[in-house]
Amino acid sequence: MSKKAFEWIVSGSLLLTSISRGTEALQANFFAKKGVSTGGEGTLTNRVGTVSAGNDPDKALEISEIGCGTWSWGNRLLFNYEKGQDEDIYDAFKTVRDAGVNVFDTADSYGTLDLNGRAEILLGEFERRYLTERGVAPPSEVTDGGKSSGNFFEELFVPPKQEPRALQVASKFAIYPWRLTRGSLVSAAKASAERLGRPKVELAQLHWSAQNYAPWLESTLWDGIADVYDAGLCDAVGVSNYGPEQLRKFAKRMEERGVPLATCQIQYSLMTATADVTIGAKEACDEVGCRLIAYSPLCLGLLTGKYSLDALPTNGNPRRQLFKELLPGAQPLLKTLEAVALDTGKTQSQVAINWAICKGGIPIPGARNKQMALENIGSAGWRLAPDALDELDLAASRVSKPMIQNVFQTK
Repeated sequence: MSKKAFEWIVSGSLLLTSISRGTEALQANFFAKKGVSTGGEGTLTNRVGTVSAGNDPDKALEISEIGCGTWSWGNRLLFNYEKGQDEDIYDAFKTVRDAGVNVFDTADSYGTLDLNGRAEILLGEFERRYLTERGVAPPSEVTDGGKSSGNFFEELFVPPKQEPRALQVASKFAIYPWRLTRGSLVSAAKASAERLGRPKVELAQLHWSAQNYAPWLESTLWDGIADVYDAGLCDAVGVSNYGPEQLRKFAKRMEERGVPLATCQIQYSLMTATADVTIGAKEACDEVGCRLIAYSPLCLGLLTGKYSLDALPTNGNPRRQLFKELLPGAQPLLKTLEAVALDTGKTQSQVAINWAICKGGIPIPGARNKQMALENIGSAGWRLAPDALDELDLAASRVSKPMIQNVFQTK
């Protein structure tokens, strides 16, 4: 190679490096002026993994491997909710959405007394605000067909945009005494969609079964939730507090109606590991082709390590008496949980949630502030070692007083 050619190569390399660095600087300056985050905290990462819910590939929902529960949003009785907490709750929402969490479990009955339905209202408001802040128009407002923005510099400097995952609202309809007809469930779905400010509820769920007190009503409820799907008010259906036996019956009816069954949720944590409905729940879900949703994976906070007989929930909170009864018999489990957390470099909450993931569940821990949200996110993307799972299973089997089951839980 001649000396002149070598000089040309070196000069060209230096020029490309200079252009690259200059472009990066211009890009950073452009982002700063536009108020766009380019990394670090508050960045959309979608790092939480996803799974399919439902056995029909054409109708299955894509949901994150962990979700977010909204039971506490509007709940004064158990979680001391006040409207002044809404900004903190939004920070939690935004944090988990940025991480890729897209399934939010809610219900038309969430919210205490005059705040009934508050969780759905907040969820809808939060999603609209989040999309606005992210510069993403709701699907119904996208009209340009993906055409150029017309801004040369924006197209030159802005990298391909990572979009938030599509929100999957999983709302449950309470089996109130006045909901005795198929049409009442369709009306409930419409009311939930209106509170959410959305055209539909992606996953419509029966909040509980009537089998334990009005078995004659079951077939009506099942056809009612199927009617919700037929009316275009949901993309799939699910159930809550259904044990393996009742789930199989429900699944058969949905198959007859041609309605996709996506999920079945039960109370599922280390404090309920030995319950009859917990044992066999995953197998039943696999059999009918739906996902197991694990609600209360932290047993109302008992498994976080934040509570003891000397540090209980405040007076007047029903959890105070409950924890007084449960904590003494849960000490071996809590100590094992603490030891595993130390070994893995995780928090006790993260270990407890990850246990549910390792068992094949989709845990839906609640979050009322950013710190809780970050801790929940930290439970995904890794798996407990087999020996750690064995230790936790053994400790769970030795709990002398397990968590009480939901009164509506069926076999």
